[in-house]
Amino acid sequence: MAEQYMFMIVEPDWDSDAYVGDTAGEQIAAEFPEFEAFERRVAELGATIVAGNALHNRRHGGTVVPGTDGREVDDAVWTDGASIESDEVISGYYVVEAESEEIARQLAPLVPTGGHIEWRRIFPMG
Repeated sequence: MAEQYMFMIVEPDWDSDAYVGDTAGEQIAAEFPEFEAFERRVAELGATIVAGNALHNRRHGGTVVPGTDGREVDDAVWTDGASIESDEVISGYYVVEAESEEIARQLAPLVPTGGHIEWRRIFPMG
């Protein structure tokens, strides 16, 4: 039975704002052909990309530590941007369905990145 695996792309942040607009998809495809090559390799190994996306620059999000029970929002501690403990962020991800962990292991180093890939099998929630 096929399992799903998440491949998280962890690398230095990028200027996502430079790729916003009507031609963003074409611009990204032209400047990052390695993503199409990865998608072809996934198909060649008999796996399927179920989901995937790039994430905006860390300035378009943040981190939060929830408050105590009953005051999760009221006592939350907010920080702009991603974790300040690292120069790297999760800049995107793929969810891939594969017949075996071995196939997932073969795909993990092929995910395009300027950093590293963290990959995990997705826990089935029902």
